[in-house]
Amino acid sequence: MVFARFFGRDPALDSARRLYVALSAQARLPAFYAAWGVPDTLDGRFDCVALHAFLVLDRLKREDSAQAAEIAQHLVDTFVEDMDRTVRELGVGDMGVARRVKAMAQALYGRAAVYSAALGSDAPDALQEALCRNLYGTVESPDSAGVAAMADYVRRAVAALAADDGAALLAGEPKFPAVSAPEDSK
Repeated sequence: MVFARFFGRDPALDSARRLYVALSAQARLPAFYAAWGVPDTLDGRFDCVALHAFLVLDRLKREDSAQAAEIAQHLVDTFVEDMDRTVRELGVGDMGVARRVKAMAQALYGRAAVYSAALGSDAPDALQEALCRNLYGTVESPDSAGVAAMADYVRRAVAALAADDGAALLAGEPKFPAVSAPEDSK
């Protein structure tokens, strides 16, 4: 592994990048936006990526190994690099990029803390409330059915990621549950 890093190959970084591509693709699924009411805006898409990053980071934390911790750090770094690139593509000048990216990284950590607390709460509506404040934060009156479907999806995602023995996750292949429109899930 030392020689792999010396010659430019880092398996943990490769896994983190694959994880980021997979979670970003999952976060872009049309059902989140068209059927469940996640705002199809820059903020809404950021929050959906942040939610999926939380799901993967939370699962990596539960793996409790040096390899998982290294992948998690690379995953956060990849998230920050992607946000930096995105902000630059939006035309933000060099002087404003660092400030905005720092705010986005803080938002990721803040949302992760909120989602973790909500999932660990005994309050039945804690997760839906957390989603309303964050994922649906720019929506004046989020559709309750969409929020409920998203909360159900988050719980299913936690279960699907937990059911994996960890090998696929460490290889950069998270197992997310299927996403469908609410009428398709009956």
